[in-house]
Amino acid sequence: MNWIALESTAAVLEISKLSNSIPQVIFKHSSRCSISAVAKQRIERSDVIVKQHPLVNFYLLDVILHREVSLFIGEFFKVHHESPQILLVKNEICVYDESHLEINPSEVVEAIQPYLSDNK
Repeated sequence: MNWIALESTAAVLEISKLSNSIPQVIFKHSSRCSISAVAKQRIERSDVIVKQHPLVNFYLLDVILHREVSLFIGEFFKVHHESPQILLVKNEICVYDESHLEINPSEVVEAIQPYLSDNK
C-alpha cells in the first residue's frame, strides 16, 4: 500500500477538490493506539483495495503529529472526530466513514465501487 502523507489543512482542501474526479480515502491513524495499528494492518494487508482501485488515492494522517488537521477534517467534512477512522470523500463530501474495529477493507471497497462505475 502506498500511503500519501497528509500533513496540512491545505492538503485536505486539495483532497476535497480531487474528489470531484475520483474518490479519495483518508485514514486517520494514532501511533499510540493498538486498535489503530490493527485497523491499519488490516487495510495494508488487503490486496483487494489496491488491486481493485489502483487509481484511488489513500492518505495517511498521523493524528498525534497533526491533531489540528484531524480536527479540521472533522469540521470540514462534518464527521465526528475518531481515531482510527477511515473516510471516503467523493464530490467534496464524506460519503462513508467508519472507525475503530468496524473498519473493514471489503466494506471500503464496496463503498468506493459505485463512485467508480457510475462516474458520479
